[in-house]
Amino acid sequence: MIPFIWAHLRNRKARATALLLGVLVATTGFTVLTGATQTAQLEVTGEVSRSAGAAYQVLVRPRGTRTALEDDRQKVRPNSLSGIYGGITPEQVRQIAALDGVEVAAPIAMVGYANQGRDYKLDLTNLVDRSLDRQLIRIGRTFLADRGLSSAKARANFVYFTKHTVAWPKLNGGTSDRMEYTDGSIHAGRDLCDDGLAALEDGAPICQWIDREEMSSLMSDTQGASIRIFQLTADGRFLHDAFTPGGYVLETADRAEVDLSWQAPMLLAAVDLQAEARLVGLDRAITAGHYIGPDDQLTKQPSSPIYEPILPVLSVERPYPDNSLQFGLSRIAMTAPPPGDTPARALAALDATTGPQLETRTVGGDPEVVGGGTQLHPFMRVGGVDYLENPDGSLTAVPVETSPEAWRSPDTSGIHLPWQIYDSSFRSISQTGKLGFTRVVGLYDPGKVQVFDPLSKVPLETYQAPEATGGDKRSRDLLGNAPLRPDGNPAGYLATPPTLLTSLDLLDQLYSKLGPESARKAPISAVRVRVADVRGFDAAARERVRVVAERIAAGTGLDVDITYGSSPQPQAVDVAAGKFGRPELRLSELWTRKGVAAAIVSAVDRKSVVLFALVLVVCALFLANAVFAGVRDRRTELATLTALGWPAHRVFGAVLGEVAVIGLVAGAGTVLLAGPLGHLLGVGVAWSRALLAVPVALLLALLAGLLPALSAARARPARGLRTAPGPGRFLRSPTEPDRATSRLRRAGRPRGPIGLGLRNLLRVPGRTLLGAAALAIGITAATVLGAITFAFHGAIVGTLLGDAVSLQVRAVDTVAVAATVLLGALAVADVLYLNIRDRSAELATLRATGWTAGALARLVAAEGFGIGVLGGLAGAGLGLGGAAWLVGSVTLGLLWTAAVAVVAGALIATVAAIVPALLLQRLPTAQLLAEE
Repeated sequence: MIPFIWAHLRNRKARATALLLGVLVATTGFTVLTGATQTAQLEVTGEVSRSAGAAYQVLVRPRGTRTALEDDRQKVRPNSLSGIYGGITPEQVRQIAALDGVEVAAPIAMVGYANQGRDYKLDLTNLVDRSLDRQLIRIGRTFLADRGLSSAKARANFVYFTKHTVAWPKLNGGTSDRMEYTDGSIHAGRDLCDDGLAALEDGAPICQWIDREEMSSLMSDTQGASIRIFQLTADGRFLHDAFTPGGYVLETADRAEVDLSWQAPMLLAAVDLQAEARLVGLDRAITAGHYIGPDDQLTKQPSSPIYEPILPVLSVERPYPDNSLQFGLSRIAMTAPPPGDTPARALAALDATTGPQLETRTVGGDPEVVGGGTQLHPFMRVGGVDYLENPDGSLTAVPVETSPEAWRSPDTSGIHLPWQIYDSSFRSISQTGKLGFTRVVGLYDPGKVQVFDPLSKVPLETYQAPEATGGDKRSRDLLGNAPLRPDGNPAGYLATPPTLLTSLDLLDQLYSKLGPESARKAPISAVRVRVADVRGFDAAARERVRVVAERIAAGTGLDVDITYGSSPQPQAVDVAAGKFGRPELRLSELWTRKGVAAAIVSAVDRKSVVLFALVLVVCALFLANAVFAGVRDRRTELATLTALGWPAHRVFGAVLGEVAVIGLVAGAGTVLLAGPLGHLLGVGVAWSRALLAVPVALLLALLAGLLPALSAARARPARGLRTAPGPGRFLRSPTEPDRATSRLRRAGRPRGPIGLGLRNLLRVPGRTLLGAAALAIGITAATVLGAITFAFHGAIVGTLLGDAVSLQVRAVDTVAVAATVLLGALAVADVLYLNIRDRSAELATLRATGWTAGALARLVAAEGFGIGVLGGLAGAGLGLGGAAWLVGSVTLGLLWTAAVAVVAGALIATVAAIVPALLLQRLPTAQLLAEE
């Protein structure tokens, strides 16, 4: 038997080589494709595991604070803690921390907003013209926010420079009836600008407090105005008054610097300092001063007759808000002191004074310093944002009518308020009274807290300012392709993270003396919980997190969100126009989508199962087609052997043995080719996997050759030895019509090459269906890949983790599906080649009767096109069925994908017909006609 098999393979080298190449392509494709699938799975799950790391896995909020919108969309909104001022008791935090499996339970309490002065030292030295006797520097002011889209023009400030002698009032003593000046003179204050605060130049008064008569309880930074006075000394220096803890004094300086300030609301929050250090490493983010420790205690304001506590705080190094002040600087030569003998007339005269602009500067305020502080007064709290849902899935932020009176408390008269008090509001404002003062003991850099993967970051608004990019081209153009950031307005859409952090213990002491009753009992706004032994994203870790979250919910009754495996997802939000020039914007804001990593891992596992199944099926079909063709080609030889006495089992063994030898050789070739080919395609194929190609190739060859071998063993010698025209000949005895010829006659006479090519498919329906099925496998794989792509960009879609992973998956899947389609195309080409070989005499007759080479090529192409349409329709249909399983629904986009797949199938099969059509030109017409 073995010598016979070897002799046959050696004597029929061409056919053996063709079968060998078929098996080699199939097994190599199988090995590389399974390697590609494994690579995809490892890359995806590895990426998910790396990106699933976050500061915490469970977010706990007071009962009833999770909105219906969050429940419906399975998302956690940015600024999820804004508007939540307590609701969780310290006892509940201790209960959570004591649960098995809880590594860190970090509570945070949002306290409220207070106005903080943002200072800037404006150096005017280089703008002073030392040749002038008197000059006025006008400081035009424009407040900017929202990437410059919001702007508020403010009243100008003024700085007066003179070479004449100036005397300033000694404000640390005296009354409005008797005021002593720095030159020793004494004047009745009421006679000088009606306030006793006027300076004197050569004895003539200059009104300094020029906006006094416009002072009100609701005066914003845009309304304040002042005039500072500098005397140019003979040595070129600058003499001016300055405020010190001991009162006003005179100072001489080399530079003319003016202190300017404006109000910016800042948010105060309290944390458990030890838990926060373990959660994000806050103690390692200190850049100046020190972390709040046991020695930092609540103290009393020494000069106050009432109890006004001083609260130790940590301050952010630089403010978060996109809020700046633009100065337009101009100089006016003066021949006399600034006019006006009353504040009102002085203000009117100065407002009308203009000059050529010399310079423009835009500043954002100086950094905070250790030892500084602010008065927690007026102290406010704001609510959350409400949304309307739009049909396209976007949201509209609902504006709130907030009166500027909401910024006022009974004793804020004369204190400047932020300019945004008149801007559009999206949050309600309420006053909570006065909570004393703060003292900055340390500065921290939010960028130095422990960094977690941005693809899976959870709401960490304590240290991250929310950003929103333009959601459409118009909005992106308006924002200059930069993100919109909080503008410092507590009632604005984007809320600012806490600027000041204090200890929960100190807050408890403060609340015990001044805080509202509700805040004393349940001051905590949220608890962020890190679960122990969660490393990566596997089933065991997911179960640990689920159990902890379930226990927290059952034991406390609080709202619990599992943020483990979450990832930011863009959410379109429409924001109404502001009152300072910002137009209506469509924003793309990152909301946290829960459970994204689980959905990605699930989708990847399904994809792996589908690709493995498709690889096995396409390999089996390709091999079966090749072996059936070999048996058909040898039917006369096998019939002769049977007639000579070979039993059926020996014929069966001979056919299957030849296929087995070819399978073993192809498997060995795959071992050598899989590694280099995988490296070329960027797919890792281990030697252990490559060696498996030998038994796989043998098994596939045996399975593919089983039916053809059984068919050969059952063949009758008389039928195999009968000289009969092949299945593709028109000329057949009228008394012996075959079924295919009968079908053709009933179908009518074909017209032209295309019609004849399509009718030829009916003559060998089994072979036609086999070629169409092989192509359908590849088209199915391509359609399913489209379905998976839609799954990653639909249900779990649009999340950063999903986008990052799907890019890696699609690169590998494209290789896998391309190879599958290639195998299908080779199967179609093999079918067309066999058709040409079986009908070679018929085709030679057509050529002899005048058919051109182009007409014959169109005939073959028509057959390929017909097979392609059948395979494309079947593959697209199966692909849509797979999409329904993978995605859960069939969308319009998937229908378009299926339509494209049908067209692609027809084109691929038509292109596959090129090689058989070229072989057609090499047919020996004369020899075939002579044999016929």
